[in-house]
Amino acid sequence: MPQTVADIMSPEPIVVRPVTPLQEAIQILAERRISGLPVVDDVGKLVGIISETDLMWQATGITPPAYVMFLDSVIYLKNPADYERDLHKSLGQTVGEVMSKNPITITPDKTVKQAAQIMHDRKVHRLPVLDNAGKVIGILTRGDIVRAMAAG
Repeated sequence: MPQTVADIMSPEPIVVRPVTPLQEAIQILAERRISGLPVVDDVGKLVGIISETDLMWQATGITPPAYVMFLDSVIYLKNPADYERDLHKSLGQTVGEVMSKNPITITPDKTVKQAAQIMHDRKVHRLPVLDNAGKVIGILTRGDIVRAMAAG
């Protein structure tokens, strides 16, 4: 029988809430040497994920979108909504302001092969594992899959 996500996931992962101060989340990531954290609401349901990528905005800042002026009109060469989103991320003080919403997830009954395929296709480094109620019960990382392959 093939291994399932439940067999290799890390159960009861460290989670943060949208109101968690950003500095606290950064400390957890640094101290635990992990690259991302599920973000849950008051009842433990997943609302987002915060990763090192989300935090890069804090360090790099952002560049305003390029534009051209034409007959007293401003024509943006990139979507100004992207700029507003990026600006919000770079100035955020809480996890909720910086997190990525609608993360890709998986259920514990899926096979390791299915999980690896999702991670590869969607270019994600971790998958929160959700129960039927949408609560976070584990986290699966690329490292977990590689370790399962090595043990396999």
